[in-house]
Amino acid sequence: MSKKSLKLLLLSFVLVSIFSLVVVLGVKAADEGTVTATVTAQHVSITVSDGSVAFGTVNSGSYGDTTDDGVDNSQTATNTGSVTEDFTIKADDTANWTLESSAGTNQYTLDHCTSSCDDSPSWSAISTDYGALASSITASNSQDFDLRVGTPTSTTYGEQTITVTVLAAAS
Repeated sequence: MSKKSLKLLLLSFVLVSIFSLVVVLGVKAADEGTVTATVTAQHVSITVSDGSVAFGTVNSGSYGDTTDDGVDNSQTATNTGSVTEDFTIKADDTANWTLESSAGTNQYTLDHCTSSCDDSPSWSAISTDYGALASSITASNSQDFDLRVGTPTSTTYGEQTITVTVLAAAS
């Protein structure tokens, strides 16, 4: 084979190789897939109405409540959110009284009732830690409840302010 033929063959080989690379690198296979994603924003919210209780004057070592026989001021916790909620409740110590499970010197009790409160109440203790009030309350629905305070057996006299907090959490 002549030198010229060899150069031509080599040039042909180089051109075919370059062409092959261009074709292989230039042609890319691709495919797409999609994901359909949905999301619902949840909104947890609660209102308590009327939100204020005045037990008035209660003798030492006695009870006052919000039932019909008491000051007739039941409270209503309403789910104003967009999901089903559980309600919990707690109370705080006052300036001079400590919230306890039984009344004593400067120790008061606080209870809640959620069913048949005006006829035959079943009272549940409230503490300084959150405890159950109602569960699985759907959006726009509510839970009525009454409160009962037990005053200390002996005390620093004078008006006390009790803060009761109702918390909503998604069920």
